[in-house]
Amino acid sequence: MSWLRALREVVRSGLTIEETRLEPLLALRTAAGVAIVVGPMLWLVSPAYAASAALGAYSAGAATFQRTWRPRKVIALGAGAGLAFSTFVGYLAAGRLVTFLPLLAVWAFAAGMAWALGSTAGIVAATTVGSLLVTVTLPTSVGRALEHAGVIALGGVAQALLILLFPIRRWGAHRDALADALAAVADHARRLRHDPVAPFDPAPLMTARDAAAVTPSQARTRPAVLHGPRGLAERILPVLAALADPDVGAPAEGPGRDRARELLDAAAHVLDAAARSIRRGTPAEVPPGSADVLRIDEEHEVLEGPARQAAERLVELLAEALEIARSGGAPDEAPAPSGPARAQFLVRPTMLRLLPVVVEAVRHELRRDSPVFRHAVRLVAVATLGYLIASRLPVGHGYWAPMASVMVMRPDFHLTYARAVGRLAGTLAGVALATGIVQALGPDAHVSGALAVVSAALSYTLIRTGYAYSQCFTAAYVVFLLGMGGQAWEQTVPERVVLTLLGGSLAMLAYVVFPAWETPRLPGRLADWLAADGRYAAAVLRGYAEPTREHRADMRTALLASREARAAWQEAYDQARQEPVRPRGLTSREAQEAQEALTRFDRAAMLMESHVPRAGGRSAPEAERLAAALEADTAQAALDVREHRNPDWGRVEETLHAWEGADGDRNPVVRREAELQKRALEDLATAVSRTPLERDVGSAREEQRVRAAVAAEGAGTGPAHRDG
Repeated sequence: MSWLRALREVVRSGLTIEETRLEPLLALRTAAGVAIVVGPMLWLVSPAYAASAALGAYSAGAATFQRTWRPRKVIALGAGAGLAFSTFVGYLAAGRLVTFLPLLAVWAFAAGMAWALGSTAGIVAATTVGSLLVTVTLPTSVGRALEHAGVIALGGVAQALLILLFPIRRWGAHRDALADALAAVADHARRLRHDPVAPFDPAPLMTARDAAAVTPSQARTRPAVLHGPRGLAERILPVLAALADPDVGAPAEGPGRDRARELLDAAAHVLDAAARSIRRGTPAEVPPGSADVLRIDEEHEVLEGPARQAAERLVELLAEALEIARSGGAPDEAPAPSGPARAQFLVRPTMLRLLPVVVEAVRHELRRDSPVFRHAVRLVAVATLGYLIASRLPVGHGYWAPMASVMVMRPDFHLTYARAVGRLAGTLAGVALATGIVQALGPDAHVSGALAVVSAALSYTLIRTGYAYSQCFTAAYVVFLLGMGGQAWEQTVPERVVLTLLGGSLAMLAYVVFPAWETPRLPGRLADWLAADGRYAAAVLRGYAEPTREHRADMRTALLASREARAAWQEAYDQARQEPVRPRGLTSREAQEAQEALTRFDRAAMLMESHVPRAGGRSAPEAERLAAALEADTAQAALDVREHRNPDWGRVEETLHAWEGADGDRNPVVRREAELQKRALEDLATAVSRTPLERDVGSAREEQRVRAAVAAEGAGTGPAHRDG
């Protein structure tokens, strides 16, 4: 993708309104947390303390809107404590460049490395850098430092208390994640009616699994309905694929295909009803016709063989989904099982036991080629350079420049640039709005404080609709907050705009100077996915060779690893498509073809898994030889893909050639899916097998194709391609 097109996509993304469900009650409660600390501080103490209280309450409240599965009150308390600590340390170092600049560098590096723990940790850590920067404008005595730090921590405590006293939709995010997983399987069932080989994106199931991990305290109060249905969705998915597949399931035409479509449609209705029930916590209606379809007539059933088995298994599983939909799930107060059943829960470490996890995650990212490490280095450079530049300018709030840089920067190119655009646009709109209001109402500390709370409420309401729109009211909030302290808008508004532009420009420049492009890493991500898929397919085959509970557990472990590798590939591929970098190792078309081939390989393994015999069932010793060949060939092919060599499937071909005749006929499903896997691997080899000259020519042709598409779009003659 060219730089011009990349920047156009950045502007479009930065100003896009995201379609999401607003949560006004949550926004109102969080804004109330700001009000109950700002009001008393403004009335009883001073505007300076009110500003500190507002900093803690606003930032702690914003942290609770991040996507996390930990209790919101814990996030609020943690954010408040981090802001208070960084404020206190900043007070001690403020006043002298020789002490403050090294502290700022260390704090920025730590905030950047916090992304190793996830986006929520990275965003909250970035706010602590902002609080560190704000302290340079406040008194520097140790006593005042403790007072302001305490007031900031009080803002986090206030938010946590409101969450505890006024719970809004407890376990709502967890319910949504589980409901989304069931709805995704329902949508897949509908697509299988028209496309029997439609692929499935496992991302909703992965999110639901992540949401299912709980701490011991959460396990004691988690609704029972949030435990079982996730496994139900996992079991239904391969059965749906097995029923719809024309090779091992229902026939491609005739009454059998019509019957399969009826069952798939009924499954979609039942799963949608179960999803609604879990999301709302109330019984959901299931169309009467769907329940009638889910009956297997022993005498008149048209499905036979593996298709009949899949239909019977689907009806059994959907009976559980029907029970969930009609009962409305368990009540929110239902306790989780204790004793041995507790071991079935996915365990999330408590905050006190998180330290070893943090150390290991950070240690893993401490390498030069890590996007997280490079993000931390960019944060250090931009924060310190922005502070030095702004301190030399004739402005009174120089910390706005480095703070803008820190808040917009992300480990990837597209998000950093899009947020920089969104922050500048939101700041311009917000300061213009706030300026007009101040001019109309006149300066008054109490009025400004009230308007700051209203702006905070609007910012929280729009926080998930797009960064620019939330930032608009955040900028207005800051203007009103400064006005509450007696500063005229003529001083603050121009400074805010200029310094935001400076900070955003530094953030964008930093990524150009020290980038972390995903494009060159695509072959490695593809190799990881290929190796993980090979282990998953081999685990499934070993389930046929020796049907035991241990092999089923290995199958599940390998499936999860395969999904994680696929998610890492998809994230890298999506980022690479938005980067202004010439393809290296894989062109966009080659990457797309390789992705489609591995998706088909995944699907064949999933179909094979749907027919694995239960523990103690009939074994197929020949499947072990194929498993060993498949695992060895995919492991070697992963190395070949990394080194840009052509992969080879000699062991798999030799094993399949030997597995002919009567032995292969005993396992038609395994044999058929193994052939499909081999074809998928051959397509993968075709996609990535290129001589160096062919690869260079392919990259050049792709660049010409993209340029032509962009020119056509600019001329209005056709749409631009979205692949890079």
